[in-house]
Amino acid sequence: MKLVPALLASAITLLTMQAASAHEYDGLMKAKKYAEAEKAANAKLSTDANNADALLVKAELILAEGKLDKLDEAAKYAEQCVSAHPQLSECHEMLGNVLGTKATSGSMFAAMSYAGKIRDAFIKAVELDPKNYSARSSLLQFYLQAPAIAGGGKSKAQNLVIETAKVNSAAGNLLQANVDLADDKFASAETAALSAIPGNTESLINMQRNILYSIGANYVQQKKYSDAERIFTDLQQRFPAKYQGAFGMGRSLQEQGKHKEALSWFEKAQTLDTNAGIYYRLAQCLQAVNEKPKAISYFEKALSFKPALSKKLRADAEEQLKALKV
Repeated sequence: MKLVPALLASAITLLTMQAASAHEYDGLMKAKKYAEAEKAANAKLSTDANNADALLVKAELILAEGKLDKLDEAAKYAEQCVSAHPQLSECHEMLGNVLGTKATSGSMFAAMSYAGKIRDAFIKAVELDPKNYSARSSLLQFYLQAPAIAGGGKSKAQNLVIETAKVNSAAGNLLQANVDLADDKFASAETAALSAIPGNTESLINMQRNILYSIGANYVQQKKYSDAERIFTDLQQRFPAKYQGAFGMGRSLQEQGKHKEALSWFEKAQTLDTNAGIYYRLAQCLQAVNEKPKAISYFEKALSFKPALSKKLRADAEEQLKALKV
């Protein structure tokens, strides 16, 4: 059985890729103008210490930049938001996000100790705003992956899907796709995800993009490359301004040893977004095609970027960089 850290890793990864809730600083956050967002939030808090948008973005900034040493500070901002605005769904959702990140960065004991608070925060967020679909998505991941002793359970997940479908059919389909994917029912997950019509609801658009990418990534892991590339092609067509389709295509080709072809897709992904993962994959491909100086440059970029690579990828990047510099 998967334990709480695995649950929270997937849930929080999803939430940090997309702003969980719109707020005054949303545009700056999407543009990754983090310094500007922080300056504006600080100015607001200097005159209005309990301003909800400013408190939310202060916590979100810590998560977005991967500042694990400041998670206690982020928790204080979220808790202050909840205390000052107990009826605001976004404050409870942010508290769940922050506590989830704290859980994944700590010990198993710490993760278990936070589980109830994380679950309750997402439940409250949904209760206060039934159309807070990102909170519903996080709650679903909790139910799917947390052990029963921590409040998880497949039946709870399925009940949430049913309840969500009553609020919005597209949201229900997208949550069902996550349930199917957790059961390794890839074809069913794909059908459910593609049948969703998110309309202009940004959180649902983000959910559809993320679940389709996850399905494609699972196909890559299963070495079902034609299926993966079909999904990633669809992603590019549906979301041409987002990097996931191009990045996924690069990953599929890279796994097949087609490094030159993969390189062009990672380069395309880089024109659409910047993150440590793109730099890392670019470096790998450049290393494979014997572009040593460029590979060194991109491994260094991957290692310096925030949020940082996972521990496993970071260790590999450091090892490859060391070898390249010999």
